Amino acid sequence: MLQKYLITSREFYSDTPAVFREKLHSQFVKHLPNYALYRDKANPHYEEVAEHFVEVCKQFESIKSFLHSDVDLAKRYSAYGVHLTSLEFDKIEKAKNLGLKVIISTHSLEEVLQAEHLGADYVTYSPIFATPNKGEPKGIEDLKRIIVSSKIKVFALGGIVDAKEVQMVEETAAYGFASIRYFY
Repeated sequence: MLQKYLITSREFYSDTPAVFREKLHSQFVKHLPNYALYRDKANPHYEEVAEHFVEVCKQFESIKSFLHSDVDLAKRYSAYGVHLTSLEFDKIEKAKNLGLKVIISTHSLEEVLQAEHLGADYVTYSPIFATPNKGEPKGIEDLKRIIVSSKIKVFALGGIVDAKEVQMVEETAAYGFASIRYFY
């Protein structure tokens, strides 16, 4: 079964804790994702909202919570794991040593294989479809190549906004798909 990975955005979820909690909870009920990432790089109150995020995730036994980039904060709030950027391969070992699951963003086969070698649990591979400001899409055929060339669990990411893209990803044998806009 294709796993669903909900990624938050400040534009939709807000950075006000009460509003954030309410919107997040309603989207969890509506979409029932398996994984969720609190991602708001610009929020000066990231720590406070991250704590609320993990608390809401824990209300749903099936949702695994991830915080963006901050390994220590993910451990402190007992998140399931941390989602690292493609520039943070050096944080994989520390996260694993702290007992966290690791998802890392990748954009090439070399990065996917490096993540696998370093012990990451999952990768996002992107952009699969056209996405604003994310460069040329990789496409479904490239996603298939990544999946057969590695053993790591791959979440397709980028431009997945409706059931049509989800179906195309599902046909690749990807572990799952990650999206911001699909989950609005």
